[in-house]
Amino acid sequence: MRAIASEAGIATEWIDVGGQSQRVSLESLQGLLAALELPCSTAAERTRSRNDLRHRREGRELPPLVTATVDTTFNLHGLAAVAEAPAEIVFEDGTVRAITLGAIGRDCVVPPIARPGYHWLRFADREIALAVAPQRCVTMTDIAPGERLWGVAAQIYALRRPGDGGIGDATAVRKLAEAAARCGGDAIALSPTHSLFAAAPAHHGPYSPSSRLFVNALLADPATIFGEARVAACGIEGETLHALEVAPLVDWPVAGRAKYARMRCLFESFAERDVPARNTLAIDFERFVQEGGERLREHALFEALHHKWADGKPSVPNWSDWPTEWRDPSSPTIATFRRTEHAAIEYHMFLQWIATRSFADAQDGARLAGMRIGLISDLAIGMDRGGSHAWARQSDLLMGLDIGAPPDAFNVRGQDWGLAAFSPNALVDTGFEPFLATVRAAMRHAGGMRIDHVMGLMRLWMIPHGAEPAEGAYLAYPFDDLLRLVALESHRHGAVVIGEDLGTVPPELRARLSAAGIAGMDVLWFQRDGQKFQPPAAWRSDAVAMTTTHDLPTVAGWWSGADIDVRLEIGAGRDGEAEERTRDRGSLWRAFVEEGVGQGEPPTAGQAGAVVDAALKFVARTPAPLVLVPVEDVLGLVDQPNIPGTIDEHPNWRRRLATPAANLFDDDLVGARLKSITEQRR
Repeated sequence: MRAIASEAGIATEWIDVGGQSQRVSLESLQGLLAALELPCSTAAERTRSRNDLRHRREGRELPPLVTATVDTTFNLHGLAAVAEAPAEIVFEDGTVRAITLGAIGRDCVVPPIARPGYHWLRFADREIALAVAPQRCVTMTDIAPGERLWGVAAQIYALRRPGDGGIGDATAVRKLAEAAARCGGDAIALSPTHSLFAAAPAHHGPYSPSSRLFVNALLADPATIFGEARVAACGIEGETLHALEVAPLVDWPVAGRAKYARMRCLFESFAERDVPARNTLAIDFERFVQEGGERLREHALFEALHHKWADGKPSVPNWSDWPTEWRDPSSPTIATFRRTEHAAIEYHMFLQWIATRSFADAQDGARLAGMRIGLISDLAIGMDRGGSHAWARQSDLLMGLDIGAPPDAFNVRGQDWGLAAFSPNALVDTGFEPFLATVRAAMRHAGGMRIDHVMGLMRLWMIPHGAEPAEGAYLAYPFDDLLRLVALESHRHGAVVIGEDLGTVPPELRARLSAAGIAGMDVLWFQRDGQKFQPPAAWRSDAVAMTTTHDLPTVAGWWSGADIDVRLEIGAGRDGEAEERTRDRGSLWRAFVEEGVGQGEPPTAGQAGAVVDAALKFVARTPAPLVLVPVEDVLGLVDQPNIPGTIDEHPNWRRRLATPAANLFDDDLVGARLKSITEQRR
């Protein structure tokens, strides 16, 4: 069984966070192989699965897309016999160049191609698609040679602006970008904008998307397209609007329903007024639908179906619980729904039009304000298996496995994130189309992309659905191909790439990412050598530097111990944590004093302001090409956006900032902090 697992790409052993070798149990391997449709519970099944793997390996034609790197030879496996045939490269611009193929063993050798892009190789009676990538992604150094940039990180829903309906939106992002640019900032790193579920606004976790190809319409500002007056005509009732907008927390169900009601009103007005006139707006919408193609139609179809099956229920049923004929996108029942419910489907394409145009406007605003990067999107690691991608393209995903993390010092049981991942075999067999579509969506209206859990380009800890996290194992992905495709798309979009490389990281991963121009992430809390916090000079020069992330304590929260108090309140604390924090405070302050950003004795736990000032200067002094400071730390806030492992015990993804986005940095103290970051970066 172990040999079968290895051939299927499952690592039968792994190195834990402490550097110790661990062996995956046979029971775990059996569950994983069953989910990969390679059952091994009996001798007959093992023989059959071994044969299936051999047939797949020996019978596979060349994949639909072969990746390569510019100026580097590459092999076409098993095609040595065609090496003497006349061959040519058809470049994506239509020009043609004759080439001479070679042979090594059983492989055909293709000479180096100097031009990056999506090309075609023709020889004999064959045609093979090629993705020829640059050596590296676009980097911060490419954008600003010799400079060290900074930006802020923000949760979109948390941003305020008058008229936002109680949920931060793309226009608030634009206002924040303009404010940060005035202070010298070059980037705004955002929480994920992925589409969730319009029929279930209470489902608001941004890292559990229905689809990563489309946008959460609750983050859209329809005034971007229709103007303030027309939106006001479809406004939310005055008292309701005021209550939603002044609340300290987002009320996702109430605010979501109110915003969707406004969108529905605008859609009906659009259908009556703009579509018949075929005016500029109608033509732009028509173009958007055409460019969105079948994937947009599939997503809108799912949303309409999801709304049908929700039917006002507080808990929306998963599509896997729908009647059989509704679970199959190609069934006659679904075809009938497409024909008879055209308006319902078009409404959801309308929502995507508004959302996409809203974020395009935000990025345009950031660049016009002088930002050299602008928006940095966040690409979640997986998808909700009850979402539109999983329904529409079921073969893209490993539906029987969950993404998670192995046991470590912080989570002794491991983690199960309940998300579905791409099937490695499906990626290869489809010419990486699902992956390319996802990367392009993330870069479409952004100057950068952060890849959540970037280790997933190489391997993912996969757990059989319903099993314990510790019963998982690592599944390999076509790392070289994915790196090349990210680099190629980075250049085509002019976007920098950041990889979240926190947690259990394979030894060779960071070096590979650095060579590919993908910046890692250095976070203050983890930059230690034993108990000693590392000085700024010891931080990486090929990683983005941060004080904290959305899943970790803010500086003020860490210094005050508020994060420990919260975990104790919800039953997630651990013995001795308060004593450890007392020791760590002293260690951090000593690092600040040694670096010259703090002086004297450490402030008390209740005096975090000076610590916030020192932490921002400390991180700004690192050699990182980009520093990203969470808005919560710029403002000196105590509460963090999310506490991992909690659902209802804490208001995750709900806290709103007190000040409108346009004025967040007007306060003298906040302005002084940003000025100090600019000075340290210079």
